[in-house]
This record gives sequence, C-alpha cells and structure tokens, in this order.
Amino acid sequence: MPKCRFLTLTSLALAAVASLCGCVERRLTINTRPQGALVLLNDEEIGRSPVTVTFNWYGDYAVRATREGFQTLNTHRELKAPWYDQFPFDFFAQIVSPARTVDSYEWTFDLEPLRPPTRAELIKKSQKLKEQLE
Repeated sequence: MPKCRFLTLTSLALAAVASLCGCVERRLTINTRPQGALVLLNDEEIGRSPVTVTFNWYGDYAVRATREGFQTLNTHRELKAPWYDQFPFDFFAQIVSPARTVDSYEWTFDLEPLRPPTRAELIKKSQKLKEQLE
C-alpha cells in the first residue's frame, strides 16, 4: 500500500473516530423572583434573569443579583460534579462515549423588596459610626 494512501485512510479513520466521540455540555440557568434582575456570576455580568450560561468547572460560584426596588442579593452556591464527570468515569463520558451529555442546573433566588431603614435604625447606625471615629 502506498504511503500516501495509508495516510489518507488513517486520517479518515481518525476523523471518523473523532466524530463519534461524545462530549459534555454544561449549562447553568439562574432565575430570580421577580425576574429581570441583573446577574453577576463570579463578578462577571452574564445578563438579566432568567439567564443561561455554559460553564467549564464545578465548584463554588459567587452570585450577585440586583434589581431596582429590591435588596441586592450576594451569595455563594456550589456546583457539584456528577459521578460520570469524576475520574476515571470522565474519560468515558467526554472521550469514549458517542453520546452527547447535557448537564443542566438551575438556581432560583428570591429577591427581598427594598425596605427603607427606620429612623431608629439610622440613629443607631450613625451612633456606631461616631463611636468608630472616636
């Protein structure tokens, strides 16, 4: 068999195998009640809720949601990897398996209405500040 033909067949075989390889698509949807809050994920603006983003790693995520007339929400949530995305199963899920896996998560946060401080709360806060300055 000529060398050129062997390389062509090898290239076709590799392309066929690569097209059969599976992949894992990871998606996170963040929703708020009420909807329409501006959402930041790890200090990066991702849009207004409900918003869906792709992600590459599992772990702790900082979430911030703001909407006019509501208190700003600052919190953390953890995304835990499913069993098939941990060693050694991840090799089969991402490389060997011909199936495409979609790993979807949804977080919903309730926003509290903005409540103006009472006169007593303002006085107490100002007294604490005064004590800190002295």
